[in-house]
Amino acid sequence: MTDAQDTAADSALRTHGGTPPDDAGSSVMGAPTPLLEPREGVPPVIADESALAEVIAAFAAGSGPVAVDAERASGYRYGQRAYLVQLRREGSGTALIDPVACPDLSGLGEALSGVEWVLHAATQDLPCLREIGMVPARLFDTELAGRLAGFPRVGLGAMVEGVLGFVLEKGHSAVDWSTRPLPEPWLRYAALDVELLVDLRDALEKELDRQGKLEWALQEFEAIAAAPPAEPRKDPWRRTSGMHKVRRRRQLAVVRELWQTRDRIAQRRDVSPGKVLSDAAIVEAALALPSSAHALAALNGFGHRMGRRQLEQWQAAVDRAKALPDTALPQPGQAVTGPPPPRAWADKDPAAAARLSAARAGVSALAEQLTMPQENLVSPDTVRRICWEPPSADAEAVGAALAGYGARAWQVELVTPVLVAALAGTAA
Repeated sequence: MTDAQDTAADSALRTHGGTPPDDAGSSVMGAPTPLLEPREGVPPVIADESALAEVIAAFAAGSGPVAVDAERASGYRYGQRAYLVQLRREGSGTALIDPVACPDLSGLGEALSGVEWVLHAATQDLPCLREIGMVPARLFDTELAGRLAGFPRVGLGAMVEGVLGFVLEKGHSAVDWSTRPLPEPWLRYAALDVELLVDLRDALEKELDRQGKLEWALQEFEAIAAAPPAEPRKDPWRRTSGMHKVRRRRQLAVVRELWQTRDRIAQRRDVSPGKVLSDAAIVEAALALPSSAHALAALNGFGHRMGRRQLEQWQAAVDRAKALPDTALPQPGQAVTGPPPPRAWADKDPAAAARLSAARAGVSALAEQLTMPQENLVSPDTVRRICWEPPSADAEAVGAALAGYGARAWQVELVTPVLVAALAGTAA
C-alpha cells in the first residue's frame, strides 16, 4: 500500500451502499467499491441568476480547496465551450451550473479567487472556464500530480480507483453535453466527478511529499495557473488528417479552401466540423481536383446522401482554389522556427544528432530513476532546441538556456547536469 493509499484509508469517506457516509470505513486493498450516488444526492442544475447568487454565497462561505470540473460537447458542437460546470467544497456541497443559461460566472470566480482549485487535467478545462469568467490564481492538478508521482494510469477513474478504492462510472464522458435538459444519469456522473477530487488531492499531496516531489509539483501548478491563453494556431487547416498525402501546391490550396468553407459552415451551425465534412473527404477532393459537382459526387465522403446544393457548395470551393494564381498558392510546408525533425539531423548535422542521442539517453535514465514520464521531466522540444543550437557546455549556460525555454527551477536543477554531460561528451 502506497502512502497515497494510506491517506485514503485513513480518510472518512468510505462508501456504504454506494454512498460515502462520514462514519464508514474501508480498505483500498480490497475490491474497489462502486461509487453510485453523491453523498447529498444529485443537486438541481443552476440555470438562473438568483440560484447562481445563492451558489456564489455558499461557496464563498465554504472551507478548504474547491473541486472544479467542466463538461464540453467535443465532437458535437463547434469550439470547446463549457456546457456544464461542477464544483464541490467542504461546507458548500456540490453545485452543477448551466453556463448556457448563466454565461457569466465571473462572480463565482471572484468569490473563489483566493482558494486553491483542484482540477484533473487542468489544461483541458481552463480555456473553457476562462471563457465564462473563471480563472484560478492557485490550482492543484491531480492528473499531473499522478504523473509526477509515477502512477502508470492517470485518468480520473484509474486514479480514484487506485488511490481511494472507488470505481467511478465513466459511461457518459463522451456524450453530447449540449443536450437540454440533461438526463439525470448524466448529472449523477457529473456530480460524482467532483465528489472525491479534494480527497484525491490530499492523498496525492502526501505521496508527492513522501517522494520529495511536492515542491516540483507546486512549481508546475503555479506555471499552469500563470500561463497566458494559448495563441491561435497559424494555418490550422494544415492539421487536416491525411495531409501527408497532399504534395502539390494547387492541391494544398484545395485543402485550405475546403477547410475554411467547412469551418465557416460549422461555426454558423454550431456543430463539430467533422459533422459537416470529414477530413478524409477534404483530402480526397484535393487529390482528385474534380472538374464538376458530378465528379465530386463520385469521391469518398461526397456520396449519395449529400444533396445537389451541398455538392455545388463544395465544388465551388474547389473551383476557387483551382482559379488562384500561382503566387497565391500555399507553400508545401509551414515555416519552422525551431530545429528540423530529428530524423533529418543525421544528414543535416551529424554532430547535433549525436548530441541529441546522448541527451535523450541521459534524460530517459534520469526520468526512470525518478519514476516519471520524460516529458514531465523536461519538454522534448526544449531538449531538441538546446542540442541543435547548443550553448557552451557549462552549467550556467545550459541552465540559462533551459530557463529561457520555460523550464521550471526544479527541472533546471535536475536536467542541467544531464545536458552538460551530453554536450561535453559529444564535443570531446
